[in-house]
Amino acid sequence: MLRFALAALAMTAAPAMAQEQSSTAPAPLKGALIAPDGSDRGTVTVAAAPNGVFLRVEAKGLTPGWHGMHFHEKGACSDDKFASAGGHVHSMTPVIHGLMNKDANDAGDLPNLFVSGDGTATVELYSSLVTATKVDSRPYLMDDDGSAVVIHDMPDDYASQPIGNAGARAACAALK
Repeated sequence: MLRFALAALAMTAAPAMAQEQSSTAPAPLKGALIAPDGSDRGTVTVAAAPNGVFLRVEAKGLTPGWHGMHFHEKGACSDDKFASAGGHVHSMTPVIHGLMNKDANDAGDLPNLFVSGDGTATVELYSSLVTATKVDSRPYLMDDDGSAVVIHDMPDDYASQPIGNAGARAACAALK
């Protein structure tokens, strides 16, 4: 039920995040396969919210269409394919991926991002699967090594293991 609420909420307009509520400064979104030089692809900001986090993505220069998007375990986007960001944020092993998978425990799961024909996307969404700082047993994004938001080349099918058949990592923002 919680995962369904996350997906449904992402499809509705979220109230604009007030700057003073931000838990992170806007993190630069770097390109990978679409911009091998790590060029600017926008910003990502995460704000603490009651029982979760708000995420704002302002992207540019991406391939039009749907893209999978996930919270990753390390605040690093230092290599050309963003392996430095590690795997998805999670609290249990083995990790079972998929917002639409009834057995899922992958707290890094986020709804897909739609990029318009001009290569831009702007979205705010809420996740109750993580917190900004340690408040309970859920994974928290602002631990000692931070976390990352990774945008993939293809859409997440919300069920396939291990990453929803979302393909290579196209863009990354380190949250610290």
